[in-house]
Amino acid sequence: MTRPTGRVLTLLELLQSGGTRTVAELADRLGVEGRTVRRYVAHLIDLDVPVESVRGRYGGYRLAPGYRLPPLMLSDDEALAVLLGLVAGRRSGLMTTGHTASETASAKIRRVLPQHVARRLDTLLESLAFTDQPGGFATPDAGVLLAIADAVRHRRPVSIRYTDRNARRSERTLHAYGIVAHSGRWYVTGTDPEIGEDRTFRLDRIADARTLPGSFEAPVDPDPAQRVVSGFATAEYRHQVTLRIHGTVEQIRAQLPPAVARLEEYDAPTADQGRATERWLRVEVRAERLDWLPPVLASLDRPFVIERPDELRALVMAHADRLASYARQA
Repeated sequence: MTRPTGRVLTLLELLQSGGTRTVAELADRLGVEGRTVRRYVAHLIDLDVPVESVRGRYGGYRLAPGYRLPPLMLSDDEALAVLLGLVAGRRSGLMTTGHTASETASAKIRRVLPQHVARRLDTLLESLAFTDQPGGFATPDAGVLLAIADAVRHRRPVSIRYTDRNARRSERTLHAYGIVAHSGRWYVTGTDPEIGEDRTFRLDRIADARTLPGSFEAPVDPDPAQRVVSGFATAEYRHQVTLRIHGTVEQIRAQLPPAVARLEEYDAPTADQGRATERWLRVEVRAERLDWLPPVLASLDRPFVIERPDELRALVMAHADRLASYARQA
């Protein structure tokens, strides 16, 4: 027979799965009478687990938010899912806490795993490979992230203290309407009411976020992710590159995604043509360096014309000469 302590922990696990559970349902799952369920609930309350009693026809018991995290009951599969999520988040750089917090959380879960589950996890991690290096990105402050998320949810202006890539510090107001995770970093996008333009800020460069009184109307269908990606393609960089490439939209996007390049019609398609039709498209790229573009254009294997800058034309010719010299080698 299951010991009372085991039944109390099972009751906690049932309540943690969410929703309100009736006394009859809990009694049936635990194999006890209703008065015993009430006694087990009293045990949890004595342990400072915030259990609420819900009255009425569909009443019963449910967990309420408490002042501290109650003992967390996870199944084997749930524990594996949490641990793999921590590993993936750390590798991708998308962690909102420091490395130490991630490591200690993983250690706490691994310490209580049954041996057979721990062995399965170790086997998986030993055989798991990643296509890139572990994320070395700066993590945003959790308090800043949560404050901005609250401002986004309730459409309230937020004041931020920001340091840009040139180490210039400023304080500004933002009408934030989306938080986006992209390429190992967190971003917030919204409208700067002082200039009336969309802006995107890296969350790890925000030192403080404070919600302001008032509210604002977000744009219709703002699509924060698309705005962040488009912002990368139009941001101010050292070089402004303009090309004409002959191909389909899909062919060009395979090597020059929206975060890198902006496409415009050069030869407008006719009524019976679509995205899959090869035609001349104008491509605009903004970049700090040009040396990565010649290999990309070579991998496209599509006719192209360099409109600007002349420096890129010289780099492409030098790249072509190197490829030709390699091909001539025995």
